[in-house]
Amino acid sequence: MANIVVIGAGVAGIQASLDIAGHGIHVDLVEREPSIGGHMAQLDKTFPTNDCSMCILSPKMVDVSRHRNISIHTCAEVERIDGDTGHFRVTIKKHPRYVDEVTCTGCGDCIQICPVEVYNRFDAGVGVRKAIYKPHAQAVPDIVVKDQEHCIECGLCYDVCGPGSIKKKDEETTITVDAASIIVTTGYDVFDARKKTPFNYLRLPDVITSLELERMINAGGPTGGKIRRLSDGREPQSIVFIQCVGSRDMTIGCPSCSCVCCMQALKNAILIKEKHRETDVTICYMDIRAYGKGYEEYFERAKSLGIRFLRGMPSDVIPDAKESGMILQVENSETGEVQVLHPDLVVLSVGIRPAEVGPSLAEKLGIACEENGFIRPVNDAVDTITTLRPGIYVAGTATAPRDIPDSVASGQAAAMQAWINAIRVGQ
Repeated sequence: MANIVVIGAGVAGIQASLDIAGHGIHVDLVEREPSIGGHMAQLDKTFPTNDCSMCILSPKMVDVSRHRNISIHTCAEVERIDGDTGHFRVTIKKHPRYVDEVTCTGCGDCIQICPVEVYNRFDAGVGVRKAIYKPHAQAVPDIVVKDQEHCIECGLCYDVCGPGSIKKKDEETTITVDAASIIVTTGYDVFDARKKTPFNYLRLPDVITSLELERMINAGGPTGGKIRRLSDGREPQSIVFIQCVGSRDMTIGCPSCSCVCCMQALKNAILIKEKHRETDVTICYMDIRAYGKGYEEYFERAKSLGIRFLRGMPSDVIPDAKESGMILQVENSETGEVQVLHPDLVVLSVGIRPAEVGPSLAEKLGIACEENGFIRPVNDAVDTITTLRPGIYVAGTATAPRDIPDSVASGQAAAMQAWINAIRVGQ
């Protein structure tokens, strides 16, 4: 029986791969990043239980790496697809890692000796990484990757590598696999907060995004779990969250709700309050959309901790000339009163946007995208898994913003559809 190809190794793609492989069908799991795991690997806790994110995800990542029916292709992307349902021929392009994936032990000696430090995208720019690096401590595969763009070829990593795994030269390679079905789980990108110019993101160092805050709160992150102002390293005494930055905003072409931002802000506000009761935390919002199981109770818990909810959106964020903080003016839509806030730290709850690779991948696969860039299923009301091309399915946030439970459930649904299709055409 032919394989099934899963494109994208976030939590939805990982779950789909494990379900299919458990039914005895081989899976080729394609991931463009050096490690599987997706955005969930960046999170500290999950709502509404505040369970450790990696405690949930990491065992699944390890299961994928050890499963005899799963082949992982990292630093890879689908280049083309031929054929039709039951008889797809998928060409996968692997980008150079400049490291021998077989002999590298992931010991990290090369990382320690590397003198080059650059922007760390995994830490959302809050921290730095070396020119040779592992994306994070629990990366799968547990091997390094060399950033050839920033490498200065000092030669220190070559000298310290016992197995001689680091390559001076490497090339793109392509492999071709046969597939009965294809599942697209390409995930999402976060909204670029620079597009909301009144909030002065990157112009004011203490205006950060929700993803940057996630990496700060994470004990394994660049600040060791301590929340710090990027301007002076001080612990903020007052924090304001601004919701719907890149969501429900027609002026920037992002009309839809991103589903997770309200609960993510509640989670992080709760985590801050539980550690630092004296910190003043305010959430400026349009509506609190606590729609899932246990979410309303989570909202009530946040209020009981003294987190302030202000229904209104600030017009802008400006520096406070007298103090080291910032000034926000917000009209409370419930009372009509204009309130002036003076936070030390502003957190922009950035929305979920379609993955940048989505439209180009959809064109290669012969499937359609919505106007907003998310992949179009057959029917948003009754079938969000099947695409317009038979044998190709979609799950997770590739079709729309979703939280983690919904992403996992859609990954399982897509796995079952793909498995049924593979069985049917294999008879």
